Amino acid sequence: MATLGTSPLDACHRRLGAKMVPFGGWAMPLSYPRGTLAEHRACRADGVVFDVSHLGTVRIEGPEAFLTLQSALANDLGRVAPGRAQYSLLLDPGDASVLDDVIVWWVAPERFDVMPNAANTARVRGALGGDDVTDSRAVLAVQGPRARARLAQVWPAAAGVGRFDVAELAWKGSPGVVAGTGYTGEDGVEIAVLAPAAPALWEALLGAGLVPAGLGARDTLRLEAGLPLHGHELGPGITPLQAGLGWAVGWDKPDFTGRAPLAAERATGPRRRLRGLVVDGRRPPRAGHDVSHGGRIVGRVTSGNFSPVLGRGIALALVSPDLSAGDAVEVALASGGVPGQVVDLPFVARPATPIVVS
Repeated sequence: MATLGTSPLDACHRRLGAKMVPFGGWAMPLSYPRGTLAEHRACRADGVVFDVSHLGTVRIEGPEAFLTLQSALANDLGRVAPGRAQYSLLLDPGDASVLDDVIVWWVAPERFDVMPNAANTARVRGALGGDDVTDSRAVLAVQGPRARARLAQVWPAAAGVGRFDVAELAWKGSPGVVAGTGYTGEDGVEIAVLAPAAPALWEALLGAGLVPAGLGARDTLRLEAGLPLHGHELGPGITPLQAGLGWAVGWDKPDFTGRAPLAAERATGPRRRLRGLVVDGRRPPRAGHDVSHGGRIVGRVTSGNFSPVLGRGIALALVSPDLSAGDAVEVALASGGVPGQVVDLPFVARPATPIVVS
């Protein structure tokens, strides 16, 4: 059995009584004793801190770094500049399916920190080159409507980094990078600090009143926000156009990996699209459940869970492109068919305003 990677904060989680689980090759906290629902609600109402050190960091540096990323990734870095972050996609050259979705931190004119999903770091480095510096740092995500105010008690400069801005800052003399990014639908920042400095920063953040939150809450939060997860809404056979990510494609660039098959799909229209579903009752749909409309199967759930804000089951699903918000559907749960409705995303918009379902 392969050995799981551990975060620089592993001992901190265990002291707090976290439930540790394997995820993307790492041992990471699923939840803490107060539970996933309480952690989710704390993020929507106040502020939490996640350890997301399992995410990769592939550092691309030098005079050719910009061109390397421009030719490999789908989004157009020309839309941003040093000191900014950008969401982008690495596509399969054959069918334009999403090999990984990444955040690019443009730290300095010739330095980019590319943040892949946990299990895809080697794949992304293989496509882009550069150095895997994952083991040298920890990444903490501070999220929620009061997250910045609590962070300001500990590190005012970090709290001031704007949405999708990137800044090189130091925590008690230890260099770090702070980006105004996150995966919850709430405001906040993600902080990369050198591994030796991470435990002290973690403890300081908890001391400022931020609630520790695990992967369980991170998943329910991103689902309410309608954000895709690789391996569910993204992966083999799923293109950006099917996943509703056409906005992350730089069509004005001369070329990028996967452009030709994606352009062909753009011309004909995708055969399926990602939609939000809300079902009757609290029983959540799960990945793989069939979705029916008018008595015929029209797609399949990619992610589903109970929404703490809406108090009912919600799901993302790849369905027929002719379905639209308001259409009635039925989801084949293990316990039987449950009525539902197609809705616009996100399910919950900042500041935690739920969608209105007729």
